[in-house]
Amino acid sequence: MSEAIIIEEIRFQARCGVTPDERQCPQPLLADLELTCSVEDAIHSDSLTKTVDYAQVVQRVIDVGTAHENALIERLTDQIAQTLLLEFPIQRLTIWLRKAAPPLPDVSGSVGVRLTYPRTRAIDSVSPFQPSPFLHAVAHMIPKGKVLDVAAGEGRHALCLASQGYEVIGLDRNGEALATLTRKAGEHHLSNLSTWNTDLEKDPTAPPSLGNQEYDGIMVFFYLFRPLFPSLLQALKPGGVLIYETFLIDNHVRHQHPRRKEFCLAHNELLHLTHPLRVLHYGEGPSPSPLHHEPAITARLVAQKS
Repeated sequence: MSEAIIIEEIRFQARCGVTPDERQCPQPLLADLELTCSVEDAIHSDSLTKTVDYAQVVQRVIDVGTAHENALIERLTDQIAQTLLLEFPIQRLTIWLRKAAPPLPDVSGSVGVRLTYPRTRAIDSVSPFQPSPFLHAVAHMIPKGKVLDVAAGEGRHALCLASQGYEVIGLDRNGEALATLTRKAGEHHLSNLSTWNTDLEKDPTAPPSLGNQEYDGIMVFFYLFRPLFPSLLQALKPGGVLIYETFLIDNHVRHQHPRRKEFCLAHNELLHLTHPLRVLHYGEGPSPSPLHHEPAITARLVAQKS
């Protein structure tokens, strides 16, 4: 059994237009969604966790829709659709995105596009390096330039951003993992990726400096060392973006992973640790992973240095 979940007239302001003048001021957009997904588990359990949460879908549409300028509404529609298909168990998505007040004197209604996406289209577009779906959805928010991947391991996130043209440094204390990352970068001809072998936790009372206003972007996935946060913030350039995702305490309680709860974030803790960055996106809850069958329960943040 499947159903079509209908969400009508999601309203938000976006900078979308062919001319710079049209993009100068946000204009009202409307989005209608038709989501095809399985509902049998939801029918039997009467539980929100077994279906698509409408409120989360609406918030992600607004997050993506207001994040950046676009010349074409077709591109913005695709950005929203790819994000929804990657983050939610949707089998098929039809999205009608339109300008509610287009700058056309002879049009009294709206103008826009209606596109339909099967799930395979989104899956095929994901990087072969299997990054977190969260990174895939928000990577475009990092200014083009130099990016630090903290606790990079074998570098699935570093490789993904390097393949998109960023200059990436993968930092980790595991020399063997970094050697694997270097080999993979060579195989994919990614000369814009380098590595940095250091132990961030060697002295917990004095974490090493990561530089002063050095990076346009910093990303941290599934690593938590609380004393490092001042160094992370110091290393960002003005306008630089921090992308962070790691386990929430709920994951430890429900799945006993990580085994030590101090490696998990408390509710809203990530917001406090990254103050005074400007929060562009924040979420807590299940997050799908290309590497694991069951979603992890994580905190996810995108924040910018003023």
